[in-house]
Amino acid sequence: MNEAAASGYVFSSLMGGETAFGGKETVVIMSRTSDGGPTRAYKLLATNKTSTMEKELNDAGRDGFAYRGTTIFESAFGGREVAVILERVPDARSWEFRVLATSKTATMEKELREAGAEGFVLQGMCVAKTAFGGNEVLSVLSRPGGR
Repeated sequence: MNEAAASGYVFSSLMGGETAFGGKETVVIMSRTSDGGPTRAYKLLATNKTSTMEKELNDAGRDGFAYRGTTIFESAFGGREVAVILERVPDARSWEFRVLATSKTATMEKELREAGAEGFVLQGMCVAKTAFGGNEVLSVLSRPGGR
């Protein structure tokens, strides 16, 4: 992704799952920009633990990486993992992230309301059977850093 970004491409979309040939892949679509804007940098985070994902997101957020997409994929080593794509532009602001994971809709609604009251905004969700705790809804939220 960073090589494509250096050639003028930016992140457009993300999907994880089986491809036509039966392989398990994460597919990222990047589009060429016509505005000649700043070169972006990208990070892919993948883990099967909520606490690890939140820590890695916040480490990257302090360096100016912002959320771009989430998917679930199967890796050869880690089983089913949540993958998050982050993007940074020059002079980017810092970000703070929160990751919520639960199998109960009412619990997710309550936690989203509480996080919203703290200034967090929902960035993305996915549903999958993961090591986070089985079939769960996973939500990634962010707010500008420096609070």
